[in-house]
Amino acid sequence: MKNIRNFCIIAHIDHGKSTLADRLLDSTHSVTSREKQEQLLDSMDLERERGITIKSHAIQMAYTYEGQEYILNLIDTPGHVDFSYEVSRSIAACEGALLIVDAAQSIQAQTISNLYLALENDLEIIPVLNKVDLPSANPEEVTDDIVDLLGCDASDVIPASAKTGLGIDEILKAIIERVPAPKGNPDAPLRALVFDSVYNPFRGVETYFRVFDGSIKKNQQIKFVATGKNYGADEIGTLKLKQFPRNEIKAGDVGYLITGIKDAREVKVGDTITDAEKPTTAVISGFEDVKPMVFAGIYPVDTEEYEDLRASMEKLQLNDASLVFQPESSAALGFGFRCGFLGMLHLEIIQERLEREFDMTVITTVPNVSYHAYTTKNREEAIIVSNPSDLPEPSTLDRVEEPYIKASIITKADFVGPVMGLCIEKRGEITNQTYLTTERVELSFDMPLAEIVFDFYDRLKTVSKGYASFDYSPIGMRKSKLVKVDVLLNANTVDALSALIHQDNAYHIGKKMCEKLKELIPRQQFDIPIQAAIGAKIIARETVKALRKDVTAKCYGGDISRKRKLLEKQKKGKKRMRQVGNVEIPQEAFMAVLKLND
Repeated sequence: MKNIRNFCIIAHIDHGKSTLADRLLDSTHSVTSREKQEQLLDSMDLERERGITIKSHAIQMAYTYEGQEYILNLIDTPGHVDFSYEVSRSIAACEGALLIVDAAQSIQAQTISNLYLALENDLEIIPVLNKVDLPSANPEEVTDDIVDLLGCDASDVIPASAKTGLGIDEILKAIIERVPAPKGNPDAPLRALVFDSVYNPFRGVETYFRVFDGSIKKNQQIKFVATGKNYGADEIGTLKLKQFPRNEIKAGDVGYLITGIKDAREVKVGDTITDAEKPTTAVISGFEDVKPMVFAGIYPVDTEEYEDLRASMEKLQLNDASLVFQPESSAALGFGFRCGFLGMLHLEIIQERLEREFDMTVITTVPNVSYHAYTTKNREEAIIVSNPSDLPEPSTLDRVEEPYIKASIITKADFVGPVMGLCIEKRGEITNQTYLTTERVELSFDMPLAEIVFDFYDRLKTVSKGYASFDYSPIGMRKSKLVKVDVLLNANTVDALSALIHQDNAYHIGKKMCEKLKELIPRQQFDIPIQAAIGAKIIARETVKALRKDVTAKCYGGDISRKRKLLEKQKKGKKRMRQVGNVEIPQEAFMAVLKLND
């Protein structure tokens, strides 16, 4: 066990984590030249297309240092804040972390929040200054920033370049010398942490785990503590680029387990695996709970695919434990699910993955939060409104309460003005302002949760040039003046586009929605009026003009009344068509309504 090292790579988005992982794999000869490619561990098409890491990826490397053979288990983690749950899982399975900072961009928000996560779990931090070969790099200044942040010596910071391979040997040496070997009792009952799982259509659920105590053997009877079910370990092994079956995995090591489980709900990420005959009494903790920030409805385009969608969501939840969902129904869209996401990028990724990996074509409704409504008949009992269509009629409504949060934003002193402006625009009230250093400020706000759902995250990153980290905790419900804005297409209400909006913003947002839909709805043979309404009052209108055939083309010269007669005939046809016409809303329209500030 003393020759095992478990470590993860943490950093802000785009600071070079995956490229550094490639170089570590190259220098330990873990991949052959045939298997080599850029961002080797990013195995999903989506990750390659967008240039981001979505999933944590575990891989084992062998390295000889001073005549000793060492086993290094590396976990590459995502950098985007929407996938911070993946990072917390990786950290729980490791003893050390490489903290990577871009020499050109310095320390950013996610660097700080991931670092705090790692320090809470008592990980040994190895700071790495990446991209020192860039012309815009500023190594001395950024090294000082790292020293201020970590309280380490400047000599502890390893200058490196993942692109050219500079400093890779120093990093490997530091991992072996500085990261502690895993502690654990090899003779105690088996105790292993499930930190990830994937669904394989041929072999069922593949569970990735880290053994803390005891060892796991092939064909051993094991038990999952959370579900209390027993299984036989059909195959266990280590994770190289491909899976390598083994007969035993001992304390301190990382591996995979196949038990032939076909039901996705039986494996929970963060669960403890133990021996069925001699179970352990100590369950492993160390995961933070998921805090969904955005709720949206996901519906199958064809209602008959509802059960398929449920199965797909369960398999996806295996792979992405931060997705939460429960069934709901809608008048326009039939049966579907109300899902909780960590942010707008997370929502987009889930939608893309459902389409690519499971061939599900889905419709996503406007994201929102849950409100409490009270009627004039019963002023004490709250009606929970998670879908705008559940809101009681305005005539019977007494009051509506919405969830409020305490938001804490850490940013650079230069961006305090723009960040405050954004929060006040989003109906936030500032409660505190603290200078952590001369450069960094912590701002506290009380804000409605509904306002951070749409585009708050993206705009916060824009106004602070990416240098703001954001965290929140709920503080209860408060009374608010909310109205339901409906969207009518061709005089028919589209319930999937309805939204509960604060009265002061209703006119402005209703107008923007209509303008956005006008751009996206394809022209038909008849005029389509797009209206935004509060109750029976229309507050905004746009019209998608009809496609018209030039019916007067054959009239050249002659009396004007002949042209008029043809145009009148066309007008009648268009009017009749509009009465029976049905307007299809393209999928982009549902998503675009969310990004009204673009």
